[in-house]
Amino acid sequence: MATNSARPRITVLYHYLHPDDVVSARHFDDFCLELHARGWEVEALPCNRGCRDESKTYSRAEDWQGIRIRRVWRPALKQNSTLGRIGNALWMLAAWSMLALRGRKRVPDVVVMGTDPILSVAVAIPLRIFRPRIKIVHWCYDLYPEAAEADGILNTGGWTARLARTILRRAYRRCDLVADLGNCMRSRLDNYGHQSAKAMLVPWALREPAAVSEPDPKTRQELFGDCRLGLLYSGNFGRAHSGDEFLALARQLRGVGIQFCFSVRGNRADELHAAVTADDRNISFAGFASEEALALRLTAADIHLVSLRPQWTGVVVPSKFFGCLAVGRPVLFAGGRDSCIAQWIVEHRVGWILDAQALLEVAKQLLALAENPGSLQEMRAHCHNVYRDHFSKTVTMDRWHAELQKLVRPVV
Repeated sequence: MATNSARPRITVLYHYLHPDDVVSARHFDDFCLELHARGWEVEALPCNRGCRDESKTYSRAEDWQGIRIRRVWRPALKQNSTLGRIGNALWMLAAWSMLALRGRKRVPDVVVMGTDPILSVAVAIPLRIFRPRIKIVHWCYDLYPEAAEADGILNTGGWTARLARTILRRAYRRCDLVADLGNCMRSRLDNYGHQSAKAMLVPWALREPAAVSEPDPKTRQELFGDCRLGLLYSGNFGRAHSGDEFLALARQLRGVGIQFCFSVRGNRADELHAAVTADDRNISFAGFASEEALALRLTAADIHLVSLRPQWTGVVVPSKFFGCLAVGRPVLFAGGRDSCIAQWIVEHRVGWILDAQALLEVAKQLLALAENPGSLQEMRAHCHNVYRDHFSKTVTMDRWHAELQKLVRPVV
């Protein structure tokens, strides 16, 4: 373990990292780099395969910006198939469990694992048995088997779900710290009865403008025309998401200069397209944006749409919420009021919660906002300040550093 003169050592276990550009990999890239900048000796053990293309491989060993990356060789199993995903998970868990067999000089002070592949936290079980002095941390981005249950893939009372929960219950109890993305996720984690330390540590926006970003006139015109108020849904639209509330609101606001635009992809995108009729003249669709074009698109909108079906509350937390605030845009959220997104909207006054009961009131407030551009400018500045003060990468990583220091302070 580390001595008083040594940098504390941390090993990060996540399925994909640099140079892969999948969003969660980039968050973990930043996580590693920020810890290194704060004085940690960082090692990462991703797989050697590309996330979207399993035929793409990366070198087994790389030193990148001070991060020691040692990639795990993994078969080219399809991550987007059920059997492939399970096979990849078992392979990576077995490889990561080998940390328990390392010589004492190569044992880290802390191991942090995410939630890709599924059941990654199960590595805590062999680590605690064979290397009890290692501090074990789990950063929970989403919950499994809860996601499969919400998706209708697994039966809550079925043997697969029961087995997964048995493993998870034992794994969580062996963690020293379980980091969640909000109170709604924490309440689900508490059902496992673990006594580990808890912390809310959210994923930050990948782009963090230093000031409120103004709309690009050309992009604004392409998405919203000459409307007074433009609302944008940009991103994945899958089984966890719903568009019904947004369509109902748009229909309530026909003919008043308020335009809704959807730039979506995912397994429910076709369903959303089919639900829009010829009478929905204030609803339009745009192609999915490349990352280069995304910044212009996000700032072209006045308000961003975020949704999460109630049965998914606490299972995942839409990370786009943080990206919206980062560019200084309020959020219109369609989802449960017990969701942390809804709670943050109320706490920080950064948007609206949309459900059947609130439909008419939200429509009234949006119409008033369209008639008062000055209020919209004030709201933009407020949202940007809220992001900077509560959710930015610097704020979150300072919290991470403090939490990790608590674990290793007796030996640092």
